[in-house]
Amino acid sequence: MRNVAAAIILLAVSGLPAVAKDQPFQVVSWPDSGQPVLRFTFSKFKEVGGGMGKERTYISDVEAFNLSGKSIAGGNFSLYVFDKSKARIGEGYINLANVSPGETVKFQITIAASGLPNSVAVTTSAPRTVSITVNSVPQGAGLTVDGKAAGTTPKLIEVAIGKHMLGFEKEGFNPGKFPLEITSHDASGGSVSYELGSAAHDTIELRDGSVLTGDLVSIHGMQVEIRIGGNAQTFDRNQVKRILLTERDPASN
Repeated sequence: MRNVAAAIILLAVSGLPAVAKDQPFQVVSWPDSGQPVLRFTFSKFKEVGGGMGKERTYISDVEAFNLSGKSIAGGNFSLYVFDKSKARIGEGYINLANVSPGETVKFQITIAASGLPNSVAVTTSAPRTVSITVNSVPQGAGLTVDGKAAGTTPKLIEVAIGKHMLGFEKEGFNPGKFPLEITSHDASGGSVSYELGSAAHDTIELRDGSVLTGDLVSIHGMQVEIRIGGNAQTFDRNQVKRILLTERDPASN
């Protein structure tokens, strides 16, 4: 009888479901109505560092799983944190980019909250823009933002959170590009200044005050030949006051 009783106890114990370790703090589907596209899995929020007053800093490991059959090129989400009484005690942002169908993206978020997080909510956030002044040296360069004309420097522009490419172009100077990244922590009022490359052409100053930008072809006798915009022009030597030559790389044989 003792052997039978022991066997029954063993079967009963082995039949109990296994308790999983490190259960997720919360799983949130987005959107919360209709067909879900993303599933966010949050680990338990852990307090790190100190804080001021009731506010504390917490971190959580997050997994974002693309449930749809399409790639997600980019998405900006607002994250809200609540306490036990459902009062909102903190908020943050989640930015996703280039998430393939069925892909899981893992990252860590840091958030300041005025209490112990008990639940979270994820909603779509409208892309936040930041005002920034873009300048160039010298000023007066044509400015493009992500390939689109934006005016002439100095210029106050509005850019959304994310990565951008600024382009600069000014007659007589080498064009240039400058990568710009705006994060959710950036505030309006900043500035960017880009120094254009050395002059791409020679500068010819005439005695009547005119300044021409082109390529000096030759000086022969009383004639000065200059190529401007692909067209050769000839000036009398007495018309020319000064020529500023741009350094060129040696011609390859």
